[in-house]
Amino acid sequence: MGVWKLSVIVCLITTSRLAGQIPQPALPRPVSDAISSARPGGFVGSSVCRTCHPDVFQGFFRNPHYKSVASGKETPEKTGCEGCHGPGQKHLEALGGKATIPAAFSLMTPRQALDNCLGCHGKDVTRSDIRHSAHSQSEVACNSCHSVHRAATPKFLLAKRQTDLCYGCHQNVRSQFSMPFKHRVNEGFMNCTDCHNPHGSPSATWRMGLRPRMVAHALGNEEPCLKCHSDKRGPFAYEHAAVRVDGCEVCHSPHGATNAKLLRRTTVFTTCLECHNGAEGFGRQADGITSQSPSHDMRSPRYQNCTTCHVRIHGSNADRLFLR
Repeated sequence: MGVWKLSVIVCLITTSRLAGQIPQPALPRPVSDAISSARPGGFVGSSVCRTCHPDVFQGFFRNPHYKSVASGKETPEKTGCEGCHGPGQKHLEALGGKATIPAAFSLMTPRQALDNCLGCHGKDVTRSDIRHSAHSQSEVACNSCHSVHRAATPKFLLAKRQTDLCYGCHQNVRSQFSMPFKHRVNEGFMNCTDCHNPHGSPSATWRMGLRPRMVAHALGNEEPCLKCHSDKRGPFAYEHAAVRVDGCEVCHSPHGATNAKLLRRTTVFTTCLECHNGAEGFGRQADGITSQSPSHDMRSPRYQNCTTCHVRIHGSNADRLFLR
């Protein structure tokens, strides 16, 4: 064996022996105190977290989750940082590292993140159908839209401005809000959540229960349109079946359209003819919907704007033909 090989072996042996003698760095005083006073289960409290995470801790008192600390009534597993991330004793003993955090959201699957948040938020009625929502089924978890520590908006703790957040996935809807006639979402007059519940919604009372995607419910399990368009609410003595059974979407495009009144058709009479065409097999009694009388010549502009005469097309308390 050459001299140089022997020297390398001796060096390696000496280094390995000395490595065991190198003293471990001393824990900071707040960390060692927290570990020594840890509660059963490894809960050390939230105050020690500011030792390494001052940027997060300094703004946490403005966070809605801080009320778990301020109340002083919650159990350790429901209080402050450990309420979401789990007991912090092992994280302190290891001097950090994501792998030592029991619930590190950046390492969790969408299902695990959802289960974690629902530990507190599962009792809210607006989230009762979240597991069946299109978002959850597409593995869009809570932390996909929300940012607890670095929220762009104080309300709802969203990671971005609400419209930008929704447009990130729903590009087709973004284009609809750029049409000539639209709801004023881009202008900031309203938000997506004024009509939609991103956490899922129960079966609707319109469209035979075949609800649109996560449409929120207004009072009395009604369409969200009626929150603003309350004059269309009713109940009316003479209901328009298209409104009451099929809902607003049967005639209107809710996001935006190239037609006035957000109609799905270019003119009013073509919208009406989708149902009022004399065809059989559908309608309230499955006997079709009566077509126009011979006096209604659809080729004449005089009869092409049905709502000129049928002014109460959404429902009337005075006339069964919605003439007044």
